[in-house]
Amino acid sequence: MKRTFVRFLADESGATAIEYGLIAAGIALAIIAVVNGIGSNLNTQFSSLNSSLK
Repeated sequence: MKRTFVRFLADESGATAIEYGLIAAGIALAIIAVVNGIGSNLNTQFSSLNSSLK
């Protein structure tokens, strides 16, 4: 029983999966922020272009 508990404490495969998940979530948030900023900028540019064409 003691050996099983020690092996459980030494197993770090779950921690690695959690770290990869956190990295993926951080990258996804960065991509969303960039796309949101670019989308707002493009909307402004198209609105300006539409106004100048009228």
